[in-house]
Amino acid sequence: MEGQVIIVTGSSRGIGRAIAEELARRGASVIINYRTSEEEAEAVERAITDRGGDAYAIGGDVTDVDAMRALVEAVILEYGRIDSIVHNAFASYRFDPAERVRAEHVDWASYAAQLDGSLRAVVQLNALILPYVKASHNGSIVHVLTNLIDAPLVSYNDYTTAKGAVETYSRGLARDVGRSGVRVNNVAPGLVYPTATSRSTKKEVRDQLTAQTPLGRLAVPEDVAGPVAFLVSEEARFMTGQTIYVDGGFTMNRS
Repeated sequence: MEGQVIIVTGSSRGIGRAIAEELARRGASVIINYRTSEEEAEAVERAITDRGGDAYAIGGDVTDVDAMRALVEAVILEYGRIDSIVHNAFASYRFDPAERVRAEHVDWASYAAQLDGSLRAVVQLNALILPYVKASHNGSIVHVLTNLIDAPLVSYNDYTTAKGAVETYSRGLARDVGRSGVRVNNVAPGLVYPTATSRSTKKEVRDQLTAQTPLGRLAVPEDVAGPVAFLVSEEARFMTGQTIYVDGGFTMNRS
């Protein structure tokens, strides 16, 4: 990945941080995007540069098209190119089965908030970066989804519906930009623990998920970083429109 410039949205902590650090370890220049966690983002930047890598922390809410336009302009000013993007940011959500709202009671405002944070955010940002990604002739777009789109053990319906919409969108995009050399793929993790969003998931639920997972444990952020790096890399050069499930086999034979 030497010489590649890759944006990772929502990468100041958790899964996003693990992805940013893995891409930097492989030689990419990584743009660490954050919304409010400036200190954490700068800590990720320092961690990467202290190891000899290249990183640049830039703030901006992914739902704000003007902020994303400014982010893209800053990246082009600094590096002159954008090769790939990993969409990891999403609208704030609490994964707490005990407090969830059942699907028939979720109001439209909740769906709209999740669609804004997932679907609208990636559509807007992809529109801004695609001219540059196409120019790289080997660009990659990766969306981080959830295995709940295939195996909704817990029905977080507003969140899952928005992520499912991103998967549908990604397949159409993959078809339309493929001749430009751009690949579009998805990674769908199971519950990743510990992260800021999964800390509300009680131990009995985590134990239930672990018991149903063939590999016998929950994912950690680094488990997601490897598959994302693979999809961005030249090793996945003939893959597009695909979703890789990273959940220890939980979704096996469930569809």
